[in-house]
Amino acid sequence: MAAALMAHHAAGAVEVHSAGTTPGSRINALSAEVVAEVGADMSHGHPKPIDPDLLRSVDRVVVLGDEAKVEPLEGMHGSIETWHTDEPSTRGIEGTERMRLVRDDIDTRVQQLLAELTDGTPA
Repeated sequence: MAAALMAHHAAGAVEVHSAGTTPGSRINALSAEVVAEVGADMSHGHPKPIDPDLLRSVDRVVVLGDEAKVEPLEGMHGSIETWHTDEPSTRGIEGTERMRLVRDDIDTRVQQLLAELTDGTPA
């Protein structure tokens, strides 16, 4: 979700990659659906593990949620930050409504990060 939203907002201004610590076998269909509602596209993505060489070369690594952990590697020059995202299911919110709230929380953070990485102006 974060990568698709960043690619959408950045429109080529930053290089975006996505990977997981324990990637699934396919993109979550509901995630893709709610991301498409705001004009972003996850349809060309596929779950993949973190590439150590890529991890060493990027400027920023964003970890979504509290479950995944990414440890710095020797030779890595970028920073790792964890976004403790809202989890609506803890309040009994499920389905599409939950996914839209998660998307909106991530989208706000993505736009702040994009502003930081570019000229400082939010998208």
